[in-house]
Amino acid sequence: MLGRAIRSMDVMVHSSTFLLPKLYQPAKTPPKNYALVVLNQNLPRFMPRLWTHAKLRICADGGANRVFDEMFQMTNEQDYESTRNRYIPELIEGDMDSIRPEVKNFYSSQGSKISDKSHNQETTDLHKCISRIHRCTPDHEKSNLCVLVTGALGGRFDHEAANINVLYLFSDMRIVLLSDDCLIRLLPKTHKHEIYIESSVEGPHCGLFPVGAPSGSTTTTGLKWNLSEAKMRFGSMISTSNIVHEEKVTVQSDADLLWTISLRNLT
Repeated sequence: MLGRAIRSMDVMVHSSTFLLPKLYQPAKTPPKNYALVVLNQNLPRFMPRLWTHAKLRICADGGANRVFDEMFQMTNEQDYESTRNRYIPELIEGDMDSIRPEVKNFYSSQGSKISDKSHNQETTDLHKCISRIHRCTPDHEKSNLCVLVTGALGGRFDHEAANINVLYLFSDMRIVLLSDDCLIRLLPKTHKHEIYIESSVEGPHCGLFPVGAPSGSTTTTGLKWNLSEAKMRFGSMISTSNIVHEEKVTVQSDADLLWTISLRNLT
């Protein structure tokens, strides 16, 4: 089971190497298997990098419209048709209330599998996509899987809150929510965390705070303002507008925490 695979690790290692060109894979962290989930918000400017790193690309309903309409603007290619034909998701999943008919027909004709979940209105499109990835990933590969999600931040706040909730619902998976400005990942309390900072693409501003439950003790290293057995909760102290001070940040807490860090102007 995935939970057993992750909980057997004393230290969980995180990095943002997926924001680097694929040819560059730092030796300090093992390579990851990436899945990409595209939600229905503007694509981040570094979308082609994410697409290249991913072995599985899933569009959540209207996310297919975004790939269809916006990928050409993100590349240096000269021909719109060839670009559109090159970026084909393996799967389109959701309740199909947002995808345009011509987009659905185009990707279906190009081999994308269409998974219509309109009968299920109890979960969000992101929840449906993450459930699919969880079910379809072989057990021996799950501990090395990282799911990258674009379009989860920005737009309506209730949508953002639901997407953050998915991090907690699938806390035994590595999931990263991405926007042009920042990323968010969950740091489960079951582990000590080592976060390797890719300073060319992220930082220096960062934040660390509990959402699911208060923290009675959180300790960090590698930040300008480190925490030492600090208590954190909403209505009291949380760590925002902190700054990464070293290339490795460590976090240990008695509560699940959200880690966020700013992203640089990638091209």
